[in-house]
Amino acid sequence: MTFQHLKLEDLAAPVRNAMVGGPFGSNLVSKDYTEIGVPVIRGQNMGNRWVGGDFVFVSPEKAKTLSQNTARPGDLVFTQRGTLGQVSIVPQGEYDEYIVSQSQMKITTDPTKVDVDFLYYLFNSSEQLQYIKNASIQTGVPHTNLGILRKTPVSIPALKHQRWIGSMLGSLDNRIALLRETNATLEAIAQALFKSWFVDFDPVRAKMEGRAPEGMDEATVALFPDGFEESELGLVPRGWRVGTLGDIAQTVREQLQPSELHVGLHYVGLEHIPRKSLSLANWGTADGLESAKAAFSDGDILFGKLRPYFHKVVVAPFNGVCSTDILVCQAKKSAYYGFALMQLFSTALIDYADRLSNGAKMPRVGWKDLAAYPTVIPPEPVAAEYKLFLDPLMARMKANVHETQTLAALRDTLLPRLISGQLRLLDTEVLLEEACA
Repeated sequence: MTFQHLKLEDLAAPVRNAMVGGPFGSNLVSKDYTEIGVPVIRGQNMGNRWVGGDFVFVSPEKAKTLSQNTARPGDLVFTQRGTLGQVSIVPQGEYDEYIVSQSQMKITTDPTKVDVDFLYYLFNSSEQLQYIKNASIQTGVPHTNLGILRKTPVSIPALKHQRWIGSMLGSLDNRIALLRETNATLEAIAQALFKSWFVDFDPVRAKMEGRAPEGMDEATVALFPDGFEESELGLVPRGWRVGTLGDIAQTVREQLQPSELHVGLHYVGLEHIPRKSLSLANWGTADGLESAKAAFSDGDILFGKLRPYFHKVVVAPFNGVCSTDILVCQAKKSAYYGFALMQLFSTALIDYADRLSNGAKMPRVGWKDLAAYPTVIPPEPVAAEYKLFLDPLMARMKANVHETQTLAALRDTLLPRLISGQLRLLDTEVLLEEACA
């Protein structure tokens, strides 16, 4: 392939405000945010291929005063300060327009010159990321600006090759996104049944009213009582006891010293754990780590104790080591594994942990506090029945996590070779067919 060597501004669409960026903080402050309206793209909406996540909004009237900072589907958004190098595409979907915050910049590309998917992957290549960091302004918090972004050099092949490369790498990201969406659905199913059985006590209420609990066979129905009794936590199913999380779960404190850490050992840090997801997003290797790390086993529950409000709780999909800012938790009895997992993952427990965390700048919560979390404890046969339901869901989620990692590794291997033209298109098609088979 032959390449053109251009500046990013050469690829902008011939429209007004094709490239925009802050600062315009004086025009947008927190009091302007509304419950609904036009979404604002901030740093927390970046970091993935598509702009997404939880948005804040401004009113349509306020958005009109910020019309020069509008982004629309297909635009490419860059981080201006904070995590430099982040880039995301504005997706087609629910919203027709967005407002770019004062910490972001955007470009509307000319589709006759460049494929936006190719450009997204180009800016995820190590060379392009290194350029952004080298060209950034290091005074105070490292940052860049629209002038620097405009003059960023880019090398692009013919448009048909761009589209092919963008499509190939995009197919891998689409598969990864589908696997993660599947896991989110499986998690939601597990949470829904946990809430029904152990928070709302739906089977007990149904039996009280003379109804058959939905979706249960007779043997499972028989495990639940047909009434409630008073307790210090209010009404609880008759015969169930009130206790604490520590009655059914424990933490493991085994550590490996730096001399025991090696390249073949998986390492999980807080940066690898996604928020509000039981599925691990990524991991590293323990080689080169210079301090002792906590050991964990396949299936252990990893609970991020630093800034617990971030809600970082996952199931370990392998044996490995993790940061000491992560608690390694297990059920004391196998039957209570699912119950313990969903308690640790619940919003109620996260809120409890947040209230008890210590430290103003780096709040942490300890196992002693978590173990004291009050809860209603079902009889072992009920907990075992929930685990029986949960086990195949967790097995599917674990397989999806590993497939996601395999596809991500393939994408990261292909990306620099495709962007630079080092890999033939035919060779890439073979690799993708094998990976997605």
